[in-house]
Amino acid sequence: MTTVLVPIPGEDFDPTEAAVPWQTLRAHGHAVVFATPDGKPGRADARMLTGRGLGVLARFLQADANGRQAYAEMAGSPEFLHPIAWADARLCDFQGLLLPGGHAPGMKPYLESTQLQALVAEAFASRRPVGAICHGVLLAARAHSSDGRSVLFGRKTTALTRRMELTAWSLTCAWLGDYYRTYPTTVEDEVTQALAAAGDFVRGPLSSSRDAPGNLAVGFTVRDDNYLSARWPGDAHRFGDAFAAML
Repeated sequence: MTTVLVPIPGEDFDPTEAAVPWQTLRAHGHAVVFATPDGKPGRADARMLTGRGLGVLARFLQADANGRQAYAEMAGSPEFLHPIAWADARLCDFQGLLLPGGHAPGMKPYLESTQLQALVAEAFASRRPVGAICHGVLLAARAHSSDGRSVLFGRKTTALTRRMELTAWSLTCAWLGDYYRTYPTTVEDEVTQALAAAGDFVRGPLSSSRDAPGNLAVGFTVRDDNYLSARWPGDAHRFGDAFAAML
């Protein structure tokens, strides 16, 4: 049985991007181990689960029914309720690494963790399957190989696109401020700076629809050898299925 390490922050991770791949991996017979900063269960971004504060945009921006159902199942699972601490994660115990995303402020300790960046770098160096979705790609971009370059240098990738990020921010900033802007620099811009060429960032087709278990074609992923990336929660089902296939 293949075991996948899924590090998450203590709070504010995207529920769909963590739970849907978890659900898919379990369905394919793989085991999942969660890791949090302190070894205590993490808490997803509540706004993405409830739609609170999103007003009429909730139906478009919050987790859909598939995402919420997957999260409810994951939140009650033994592996989610009994995670290990980031500091105790040893990559030799795992055959794959999956990096969920999220945009709320609680994501910053995860995205800026040197411990996690070192794990990502080790995973790339050992050619283990690595999957990253949305802001999870930013964590990968910040991990460096022994040559000092990002582990994504020379690879094709996608991530949360500038258009997606700025659209969500512009529609909500009047009352939510920078909730949708984790950093002043967009995810696409920072990730692109880590790549060998700007053309290595693949935006994918314009889409406001989310994929589903029976409709994976709506989602979008980019695979480059042992590395798989996706853009947003709307790609999560295809992302989980493709990552399970890599394992």
